[in-house]
Amino acid sequence: MTQAPRHSGQLAAAKGLGKFYGPRLVFKDVQFTLHAGECLLLAGPNGAGKSTLLKILAGLTPADAGVCDLTVGHDRLGFLGHVTCIYPQMSGLENLRFWARVHGLSLDDEVLRARLAAVNLADAADDRAGAYSRGMAQRLNLARVFLNEPDLLLLDEPGTGLDVASSAMLTRSIRQARERGAGVIWISHHLERDLPEANAVLALSGRGAPAYHGPAAGYTPEACTC
Repeated sequence: MTQAPRHSGQLAAAKGLGKFYGPRLVFKDVQFTLHAGECLLLAGPNGAGKSTLLKILAGLTPADAGVCDLTVGHDRLGFLGHVTCIYPQMSGLENLRFWARVHGLSLDDEVLRARLAAVNLADAADDRAGAYSRGMAQRLNLARVFLNEPDLLLLDEPGTGLDVASSAMLTRSIRQARERGAGVIWISHHLERDLPEANAVLALSGRGAPAYHGPAAGYTPEACTC
């Protein structure tokens, strides 16, 4: 089942976003736009605010300055954070069955098992998710995020715990999502590998204003002062 994207133009825009942790400025003057089919890669050192920015976009934490505009509803947004959002007492199949119901999807077990097979979890579909390795849990989490084919994907280090084959699967899934018109905002610590998948890069400096915002083709770690 493939859902037609509900949007073909701008999906997200940040206008002068700023965030403090107590008295400490995390970032300020963050501005970007994301259109259907585009990928924005978030870069920068640990503590620069990349995960915080993603949570602001997802509506999970407020900004202290600026405006974030999304033209997609939260039911069409897929968020992957550091917490896997899977239920350890349920099997992999039961987890996907639960999330399908949350999204109002009528997917039978054959379809759900195919989704698990796509993330190399076919043999573990009936095993308790709590017994999964970190990489298996991450693959189940990815199956959850892509389940309802969202129009906007917010991915915080989605390659965590993945081996080479699973990383290739993730790249294919992101490409397929973009081909159907989804936008992707992606935090990566594997820039050399992931940079070719992006249209643009936003590099947070950890000291205020972004260090770089521009085409992915023009970005190198030396292009900013991260």
